[in-house]
Amino acid sequence: MSSQKTCAQKLPPAVMSASRIELSNQPLDILEGQLPDDLQGHLFFIGPVGSVESGGLPYAKGDPIFNGDGMVFRLDFEGRAPKISSSIMKTPDFYADEATQKIEQFRSLAFKNHGVSRFSFGLGMRNQLNTAFVPMQRQGDDTSRLLVTFDAGRHYEINPKSLEVMTPIGSNQEWRPETTFLSPFQPVLSTAHPVYDGATGELLTVNYGRSMSSFMSAIPWVEAAEKFPGEILKLLEAIARLFKVEWILKLTFGNLAIFSTKLLLSVVQQLEKITNLNIANFTYLMRWDGSGELERWRLVLPDGTPVKIRQSLHQIGLTQRYVILVDTSFSIGLAQVFNNPLPHVPKLEGLFRQLLSSPANPDSKIYIVRREDLQQGQLTTQSDQEVTVTVQPLNLPMEVLHFAVDYEDTEDMITLHLGHICADDAAAWIREFDVNAEINHESVPGRLAGMQTEVMDVSRLGRYEVNPKTGSIVAAKIISDIDLTWGVEFYTYANYPNLGQPVGQVKHIYWTSFGCWPELLTKFSYDLLKNYKYRTVPTDTLLDWAAQGQGKPAALFRLNTETQSIEDKYQLSSDAEYGALVNSPQFVPRASRSQAAELDQDGYIICTVFVGEQSQIWIFDGQCLSQGPICKLGHAALNFGFTLHSTWLPTLERTAQDYKIDVRSDYQSLVGHQGQKVQQLFEEQVYPHFE
Repeated sequence: MSSQKTCAQKLPPAVMSASRIELSNQPLDILEGQLPDDLQGHLFFIGPVGSVESGGLPYAKGDPIFNGDGMVFRLDFEGRAPKISSSIMKTPDFYADEATQKIEQFRSLAFKNHGVSRFSFGLGMRNQLNTAFVPMQRQGDDTSRLLVTFDAGRHYEINPKSLEVMTPIGSNQEWRPETTFLSPFQPVLSTAHPVYDGATGELLTVNYGRSMSSFMSAIPWVEAAEKFPGEILKLLEAIARLFKVEWILKLTFGNLAIFSTKLLLSVVQQLEKITNLNIANFTYLMRWDGSGELERWRLVLPDGTPVKIRQSLHQIGLTQRYVILVDTSFSIGLAQVFNNPLPHVPKLEGLFRQLLSSPANPDSKIYIVRREDLQQGQLTTQSDQEVTVTVQPLNLPMEVLHFAVDYEDTEDMITLHLGHICADDAAAWIREFDVNAEINHESVPGRLAGMQTEVMDVSRLGRYEVNPKTGSIVAAKIISDIDLTWGVEFYTYANYPNLGQPVGQVKHIYWTSFGCWPELLTKFSYDLLKNYKYRTVPTDTLLDWAAQGQGKPAALFRLNTETQSIEDKYQLSSDAEYGALVNSPQFVPRASRSQAAELDQDGYIICTVFVGEQSQIWIFDGQCLSQGPICKLGHAALNFGFTLHSTWLPTLERTAQDYKIDVRSDYQSLVGHQGQKVQQLFEEQVYPHFE
């Protein structure tokens, strides 16, 4: 590791703020530098911007800023001045959410925030489409299609020009929800990063579920139930009240003295049965040809038992012969509802968090699927007969959130490039009642409520050569840099001119790191993660940083994956009170090829950056990050909040395609089982937007 460098800065306020005002061809101002004349195409980035109820970010009551409707931004590099447009992703559940907040007769159906999920007992789960993109460009084509994604919902295709939502990928019937509870908006778990193979024209994605007992087993309160019967009873009462079945507890807990873990599990099973939740373990790999139905295969282990996802499948990867699934350190869906059953009741919220929280699994479980095994899959609209495929499991040390894969492989070798974001839980956030980790335990500033908690150890970058047949590691090289790799989050690399084709060998990756911000070091997170299995930075060092107000600046750097070394870098530190944060890096190729540059560095890295109270867009030369941004863009109306992933398209022309799921047909079988109020809501407030 390099010599330690610290900074004394506060998190920029801009990262906590987002506007829901949509922009249309708004020219951007050049704040500094000069716009390169060989910038081309269209840059897309996305992020959550709060709810209909909140009117933007931050939330008044400290809900996590990652819970919010997705806003897609498009930056057009045409003409002399770059222009930006934006649009909220307006799915059917968006219009239902809007109506239940604004129209009195539907208020009883209103959605509420539960952690990073938004849920209504009467209507189901929001699909907020706020996370990532997938360009779909068939090899040899000049045009593409564009998907927008979210971990807890179906993928949607959007119109790149108008930024309007066009259609979900797959009907409700083609996706299996977490629960059979018949709400119109069913809780579907997938991946925010499905993968597209332009050579074959295939989109690979997943659909999975976690049983109630599965995510109960991941939290410590089951083991502690006998010690804290009163507290656990309060928790169960909250969950029962959420699902309107309070009476079940009165029948079960007539005498608290007989409370036991076995009884607790029995109650949960009764809750599942009475509410018709039926939450089960299942994992499907799914394939789509861009026009027909989704095929699916149920994944099983070599012993024939089902693959069980402990946390999430936030990202999957693709090689020529294999599909890679990683159980990532992030949880979403119904687990968030049960982990935060009574938000905004501070005493109970704090108690429940204490009982329900456990560290993310410090080891990564990876599942490898042979693509040649994906023969004729199950078409759920035509058959109930499941088709199984056996995976090869692999265990790796340390957590993973994002990773890259070399498309080129052999029968017995694949190469993985993993970002190990160590001692972190990407779904955790700062509460209004949190206190700092340092010795005085002062309250965390209220302006930070809803922000993600600080990473509790330096992140690492690993290159792994793996035998996919045996699940064994053939070679591994792991690096870290205490100044540069604190909280590695987002990455980009060159994949042009073959936009639709995965990169054969990923030789250079541009990563951003979150940095270490002392005011985000909470006592709760410290206590939860102080015994982290793979700790590099001593906990005493963390406490010293917190006490002194010292941290690590955010950074953008380029990793050479062949030497596994950082070759270029830029740290966003300054003398200002508030630091700067960099997100959503995107490689944009130059309009004209430079013979002096390597192809995968011959372009620009464009990032969203938060400086004080300003949202800005910075442009770096991909060949020389260390010189700093060559151009900074901004505008008084630009307020995009904590953006997530990005993509780039050379043109907005869309590949002609007739694929479209009719909204009324898609939902009518689910709506028909509901009461009159729900049916009226759909007839008056949902269907008209799509007809």
